[in-house]
Amino acid sequence: MTDELSRRTGEISAEKLALLVLRAKKKRAETPGVGRIPRRTASGPAPLSFAQQRLWVLDRLEPGSTAYNMPSLARLRGALNVEAVERALGEIVRRHDSLRTTFAEGGGEPVQIVAPSGDFRLPFTDLTGLSEEQRRAEERRLVLAERRPYDLERGPLFRARLVRTGDEEHLLLLDMHHIISDGWSYGVFFRELGVLYDAFLADRPSPLPDLPIQLSDFAAWQREWLQGPVQQEQLAYWRERLAGVPPALELPLDRLRPAVQTHRGELARLDLPADLAARLRELARREGTSPFMTLLAVFQLLLSRLSGQDDVVVGSPSAGRSRMEMEGLIGLFLNTLVLRTDLSGNPTFRELLGRVRDVVLGAYQYQDIPFERLLEELQPERQLSRTPIFQVLFNFVSLADLRLELAGLRVEPVPLEQADSKFDFTLYVRELPDTLRLDLVYNADLFEPARMAEMQRQLEHLLTQVSAAPETRIGALSLVTPASAALLPDPRSRSMASGAERPIMRSPSRQAAGLSVWR
Repeated sequence: MTDELSRRTGEISAEKLALLVLRAKKKRAETPGVGRIPRRTASGPAPLSFAQQRLWVLDRLEPGSTAYNMPSLARLRGALNVEAVERALGEIVRRHDSLRTTFAEGGGEPVQIVAPSGDFRLPFTDLTGLSEEQRRAEERRLVLAERRPYDLERGPLFRARLVRTGDEEHLLLLDMHHIISDGWSYGVFFRELGVLYDAFLADRPSPLPDLPIQLSDFAAWQREWLQGPVQQEQLAYWRERLAGVPPALELPLDRLRPAVQTHRGELARLDLPADLAARLRELARREGTSPFMTLLAVFQLLLSRLSGQDDVVVGSPSAGRSRMEMEGLIGLFLNTLVLRTDLSGNPTFRELLGRVRDVVLGAYQYQDIPFERLLEELQPERQLSRTPIFQVLFNFVSLADLRLELAGLRVEPVPLEQADSKFDFTLYVRELPDTLRLDLVYNADLFEPARMAEMQRQLEHLLTQVSAAPETRIGALSLVTPASAALLPDPRSRSMASGAERPIMRSPSRQAAGLSVWR
């Protein structure tokens, strides 16, 4: 299986890599008990999946938090048929039980309760009677108001609102709680919305087939399936893979870490030069890896240099949709994989890339075990100040799967102002038509903007070096960016920008306050 994957990973996203691994596994002899997910035969409330249960616990620990809201905002330009939009949204809510689900305690355990399908009404606000200044202010107020906390017991956990801002201009606000949705689900939502809007616009019935299962069917199946030999095989791999895992990635901070983790986030954005993005894709192709693996290798190299640790652990999301019948559902199937890389021995970057490739393929081969189940098994020391196992997330995103298209309209995604940070920071790598966008969402209670902007420049500088000379040993790769090198008065320091290794510098007085120099 690994040889087959090696030939085919050159130009695919992380999500497609996950599906490729799963389908390659299906070519092997079928594991007893593995088959299509059946519909639940029991009536009444369903259990929660492992991922849902963790979010339910987090909601109990942090009531009123919006960290797990999943908002989306789009500006629609053109002659919009409001009735067709409302009908399309109502049909999506009818089709997907997850959008009508709430959560309650039953017999001491949380359960999910699906409300019957009813008439859907799309809240509509008309701002065309306001001045431009008033309209912009009201737009912003409505967007922020829709990001209010969810009540998991009362619901609903899906919100939508349409705002008319001009004669042929509207804002479409969507939001879902993560416990009923994930990033893949938005792709499903947008595809169905486009198909249904087009059909209802022409007064045709829905062309979408009935769904084979629902989210509650998956949750009940997962509880039964992850037992016996299946669970033991998966757990055995991860026990060995994570034996002796470091308690934390000790990155230098600008502020003392709060006793209880906060989620106040900020965003640092960097678009790579188009020629650099092209060289990185070519490097991945030559080395039989993927852009996902290549960017991950450089990111883990940067984290190693900044922390002074050779054993670097990051998390990375996987779609978690291991059966064909799950691919068209709106729901929380996302799993988080633990990617642990050994950077010791001063390997060449090419050798490091090979290590990362093996780590990624192994993780995807054993991705069926939920991260929440791993926590139960490994019992890491819990601290309210940081997340267990890993504190940094790496997410390679393909925007092609998250495009909304509505007949006769120009749809423009609207970036949202405020970001939440569930980890110390998350690096989102987004594939654009001619470049790669690096979005660093970081905890603003830990890091200053200037530090994170410099971190982005350091990452770009490393990417430039490895794309030009992948045979270079990682200890010889410099973190001193050209702009920083120009400010260094010491010629010996200036020379480090051309490739000499620079040690991590820590000032004892500043380190005591949680500060250090990132170089």
